[in-house]
Amino acid sequence: MLYLVGTPIGNLGDISLRALEVLRSVDLIASEDTRKTSILLRHYDIHKPQKSYHAFNEQKVVPKLIELLLEGQSIAVVTSAGTPGISDPGYSLVQAALAHEIPVTAIPGPSALVLALTLSGLPAHSFTYKGFAPRKAGPRRRFLGEEAESPHTLIFYESPHRIQAFLADALAVLGDRQAALANDLTKKFEAVQRGTLSELLGALEQEAPRGEYTVVIEGARR
Repeated sequence: MLYLVGTPIGNLGDISLRALEVLRSVDLIASEDTRKTSILLRHYDIHKPQKSYHAFNEQKVVPKLIELLLEGQSIAVVTSAGTPGISDPGYSLVQAALAHEIPVTAIPGPSALVLALTLSGLPAHSFTYKGFAPRKAGPRRRFLGEEAESPHTLIFYESPHRIQAFLADALAVLGDRQAALANDLTKKFEAVQRGTLSELLGALEQEAPRGEYTVVIEGARR
């Protein structure tokens, strides 16, 4: 069995009892970041071997993991934080497992995009998750433009190094919409800033960005 295990995005207390049960029972844990996963495992006194599995070694590691699964081993996939496959490794392994008729299941867990959406104060009944935008300005603006007329609430991930450039491009392409910036969710310094895109951009100019951001932006009004 291949298990996709959702893990905490900050607060270690957010892991589920079922996730802990699975991590204790599998033969191997495929980890995006073995160091971060080790912190979680030590916290809950779990002693299982890990194999590094991330975006830069997927092509080499997936066949090896499939071979172990076909031999009868059970493997849990975990990312640095959140749900495997959502802007993190997992998709290619699931595809390969299904192609080999290996059973796959998922253990629900925290997701920054869902938390940010529900805390944003923006409509949550219909939304589009876009993940990370391109790094360069031109492709990023085209990426944003794809959803310029969409009425759905938009959700993005962005790094602290590019968040200001992202907001500036969002303002230029989408207009001065209502939005929310969320970071350090579930942690001690959890913060959700709400306002127009121009207000949020101005706030970041006053205080240096830190941590990965989830950006929630109002959909086009009709």
